[in-house]
Amino acid sequence: MPGPLRDAARTRRALLDAAARSVVVHGAGVSLDTVAREAGVSKGGLMHHFRSKDELLGALADDLFEQFTRAVEDRVDPDDVAPGRRLRAYVHATFDDLERREEAVELATLLATLGSFPEAARRSQDRYRHWNESLAEDGVDPQRVLLVLRACDGVSIAPLFEGPLGRDELATTRDLLLALTRGEGPPA
Repeated sequence: MPGPLRDAARTRRALLDAAARSVVVHGAGVSLDTVAREAGVSKGGLMHHFRSKDELLGALADDLFEQFTRAVEDRVDPDDVAPGRRLRAYVHATFDDLERREEAVELATLLATLGSFPEAARRSQDRYRHWNESLAEDGVDPQRVLLVLRACDGVSIAPLFEGPLGRDELATTRDLLLALTRGEGPPA
């Protein structure tokens, strides 16, 4: 029989997943009532875990970044000792996510919508600054890091405007960015 901590963790997970689905369907105007219904809990149950919509969506932004961080760390090649190994893992995590997800448009919608909430935007910006700092220490020219990160951002949000991207286009873009991570000095 699950204990109260496991139930609380399961409820929190259900609320975050429901919030993600609800934001995609209902946009920035999503209500806490809608999220609670989607998660199968009462509004009071939701409020027990998250005191406000900003707190819920801030936690959702944190959760998305934690998932992405784990994905990057899982893709660091232990045999790769060359400068840029974490940047290459970042590229792989970005593109693996896009290639695996039939819901790439939904993910782009979710990320874009979260940016309209002050707490979620602040948390996302803090996490992004962490990535910039971490990858700046990866041994690759800072201009290359900047270019690769901005391209990854662009390809992540592109499905919102273009629809799902084709596998060939994703593979070509990934290869170009990986090549940038292996060069020396500023990009030519």
